Amino acid sequence: MNNAGIGYLQELERVIGQRKAAAPEQSYTARLYAAGGSRIAQKLGEEAVELALASVQDDRQRMLSEAADLVYHLIVLLQYHDFTLADVATELSRRQR
Repeated sequence: MNNAGIGYLQELERVIGQRKAAAPEQSYTARLYAAGGSRIAQKLGEEAVELALASVQDDRQRMLSEAADLVYHLIVLLQYHDFTLADVATELSRRQR
């Protein structure tokens, strides 16, 4: 991934964080947060399954779309529990040592 891609993920993380406190009728993200952690986890699981199925079917465009959905919902879930992508990167780095 190039730096522009990583920068966009950081921007997306910031926007998701802002929408965490928004009114549910204002955005899909706010509705997810209002629905709670179980609903967010359910959506993450659904997206993971959809990505896996697209992979088995070798549908590259659908894989990319489902991967984007999965990353979005992962960020939502992480922020619900007050984690960031940087926290995940730190954990992955720690495991590599």
